[in-house]
Amino acid sequence: MKKMLIGLISDTHIPDRAKKIPRKVFDAFNDVDLILHAGDLTSLKVIEKLEKMAPVIAVQGNMDRVNGIYLPIAKVIEVEDLKIGIAHGEVYPRADTQQLVYLAKELNVDILVTGHSHQPKIEQSEGILLLNPGSPIVPRLADRTVMLLEIKNKEVDVEIIKIGAPVCSALDFDKYKRD
Repeated sequence: MKKMLIGLISDTHIPDRAKKIPRKVFDAFNDVDLILHAGDLTSLKVIEKLEKMAPVIAVQGNMDRVNGIYLPIAKVIEVEDLKIGIAHGEVYPRADTQQLVYLAKELNVDILVTGHSHQPKIEQSEGILLLNPGSPIVPRLADRTVMLLEIKNKEVDVEIIKIGAPVCSALDFDKYKRD
């Protein structure tokens, strides 16, 4: 059976935080069959650019709503009898495992792909695989990342792909001049 390779991305925030998707994202997604975007695109042009690589399924993030982009709140796809849910993951506290498990159970999925925290995460909880690809543009105290999800014969392999150095706008000390 052929493997299915899925590119996972979230929180691109284009054009409000970067002009374009970094070249390394396209390099990382070179062989993918499908791309899942977990929200906060902030421009539909992100989908157009990614669709040059592979079909894209995207969901709405909180900043998409702010920008008048109304995509589905959540989607569920099936790959080899595994149900994969995709949602932005607006849970509080941010990235809270228990809240994400509840969301996965609501969607009745085996794997849940979310964003929102801007931090990559691979976690197994209550038989559910929780994945967050982080952000290739504005990570929070983490590297700039995307993920690759490979499924073959119901075997799941996940890889975090680092596509750039860590950045944190909260640490921009030029904004806070001292006397």
